[in-house]
Amino acid sequence: MRYDVLVIGAGLSGLTAAALLAKRGLHVAVVDPSFTPGGSCGIFKRNGVTFDQGSAMLFGFGERGFNAHRFVFNCLEEPIDVIKHDLLYCVNFQGHRIKFWPDLDMFVEELARVFPDERDNIQRFYHDLERMYRNVMVESPAYTTPDETELGESLKGLLKHPVSYLRFLTYINKSAEDLLKKYFAGTEILKFFDKLTSTYCYATVKESPAVLAAIMFVDNHVGGSFYPAGSTLFLPGKLEKVIEENGGDMLLENEVVRILFDGNRATGVQLRTGETVDADNLIYSGTVWNLYSKLIDSMHVRPERAEWAANQVPTHPSVVLYAHVDSRVIPEDTAPVEMLVGNPDSLDESEVTAYILSIDDKTLCAEDGHVVVAIGPTFDDWYKGDAEEYRGRKEREQARLIAVLERRFPGFADGVRYAEVATPRTIERYTLKNGGSVAGPKQMLGQHMLRRLRTRSEWHNLFCCGESTVMGTGTPTVTTSGIAAANAVLKKLKLKPFKYQDNMTNYVRIVDKPFRAQNLYQGYPEETRSIMCQASRCQYCEDPRCSRKTDYDIRGIMRRVAVGNFAGAQKLARQSVSSDPSHRTALAECEQRCVLNEEAAAPVEIRMVIDHIVAKQQTR
Repeated sequence: MRYDVLVIGAGLSGLTAAALLAKRGLHVAVVDPSFTPGGSCGIFKRNGVTFDQGSAMLFGFGERGFNAHRFVFNCLEEPIDVIKHDLLYCVNFQGHRIKFWPDLDMFVEELARVFPDERDNIQRFYHDLERMYRNVMVESPAYTTPDETELGESLKGLLKHPVSYLRFLTYINKSAEDLLKKYFAGTEILKFFDKLTSTYCYATVKESPAVLAAIMFVDNHVGGSFYPAGSTLFLPGKLEKVIEENGGDMLLENEVVRILFDGNRATGVQLRTGETVDADNLIYSGTVWNLYSKLIDSMHVRPERAEWAANQVPTHPSVVLYAHVDSRVIPEDTAPVEMLVGNPDSLDESEVTAYILSIDDKTLCAEDGHVVVAIGPTFDDWYKGDAEEYRGRKEREQARLIAVLERRFPGFADGVRYAEVATPRTIERYTLKNGGSVAGPKQMLGQHMLRRLRTRSEWHNLFCCGESTVMGTGTPTVTTSGIAAANAVLKKLKLKPFKYQDNMTNYVRIVDKPFRAQNLYQGYPEETRSIMCQASRCQYCEDPRCSRKTDYDIRGIMRRVAVGNFAGAQKLARQSVSSDPSHRTALAECEQRCVLNEEAAAPVEIRMVIDHIVAKQQTR
């Protein structure tokens, strides 16, 4: 089959681009080696407990600020429920718990109490940055990347706020350290900001461009921090829903091994199976290293370009602890995101960010527990040694991370009910992020902004998005890169791009917290809601026993139904289940093999869910 646009990679940037293009009526496909979309943003389950596999501190859904996610869902006209955290997060720094309030004035006061000698400097610093941020980023929203910004739009802003724009431009090639030293002389507060940039940008204040740090220091306070109600399953799931409702295809569990060319034009891709998929335009959303060293034959790449790609410096590799713990070990004043700074003088493995999203979202586990996902840097070589040595090192790493959390949460070790660790090898296996570098190339001076992959490649019909591109790290930024890639394709095809309009209808709903299971699927008819609740019990097993001896994608159907993607679920049912005359008997056997027969004493009612899907399909 031939497509108007083929998107390589089902991370947030690729899904965003594909959903927007499908919404414009283009025939789109997304290909990804995983069985579930989202890349680093998504979930897995263990014994009925839901874990966020990666990105879970989400910005960009607010009414104010750089709200790229809100813009996308408003463009797609797709409703999504989100929880807004009272605090952005807490930073545990040298004996202080510094609360990051959404209100910038409150945060300035909070920081001034920790650094009283810097009070005036803190106020001046944030006042200056907020004014520049509002004038440049917020007053005239433009959800695009610097390389795709139209000159006319930039000139309007420049003429309206020349001082802010000129200051903004002077920050492009200066370090965050240069910016901070204009306001602060004290070493302790500079160490504090160094930890912020290391957490946000995966780069130190010496490495980070001032322009990115300046936006980062202000934006989150203006817009707020959010979590998709019911887990991060819903963010990529809703984007996939739009793609499939508009005739697009999700080619999951298919790995691209080569981009095909005819002369200077990309014509499609070859899959690991040997099959080819043709397309008039391609959007690549993976890493810069995989693009130039694996997917494009060297005969199509200039040597200097290949060398440039190979020399991109990666962010540090990471390890992740996933733990289910007794609720008693997490104090009531704990924030959903807690950053633990071990060594204020340098980055080391004692620096961990703990996500405890079950504080605000009670659907993730039972009320007597909490889900803790802790991520931090690792400087070990996880690719050496045999399988037995690797298992032993994982066990030691798990114990080390639990000990780090024990210092913040006394009794944590004794309260662990379940735990497992993802190493850089795990991260690379599931996300194709080279070496487990979760944030791709560093956004550091020398390889920042326009010195990274751009939206338009050297081939006129191959476009790029994702964290290797100009916008770099973070969910709002990769989403923005997806918007830019979609608009670049639309402009090439002389179709209307997506641009901000005043008074856009809002499709982002902020729900009350704590969010509980009874709050899920409100607004759906009771029968449909019951079906969705049943589908959401699915464990989305990596090796689903329920589907063995069949060609049914039970896991894929349940995942789609759980987020309201009935079009996608019906498509899967039509391709396999409903075309099998003996499917009723086979589905009964699927239920008998469901892992919940052992874990919860009652399986997912697979027949009931699929009967509902087939019935809806037949009445259309």
